[in-house]
Amino acid sequence: MKTQKTSTGYVVCIENTGYPVSLETRKIYRALRPLRDTPKGYIRIIDESGEDYLYPGEFFAPIRLTPKVKNAFSAV
Repeated sequence: MKTQKTSTGYVVCIENTGYPVSLETRKIYRALRPLRDTPKGYIRIIDESGEDYLYPGEFFAPIRLTPKVKNAFSAV
């Protein structure tokens, strides 16, 4: 699903059951703003394919990055 990629922050993957190719546990991912039709309990993530997809929100934990680390991630 190709969409406008407006980031809301970063999350770490804590579970990837059913998505072992798309998600790596313990990896930091960029979370995107939900769309109007995003099902409750799901989160939009830029995954290993480089595209954004919906995944269960319980698979991720929000994290706060220092400004230096955040700048490094946003440069990618």
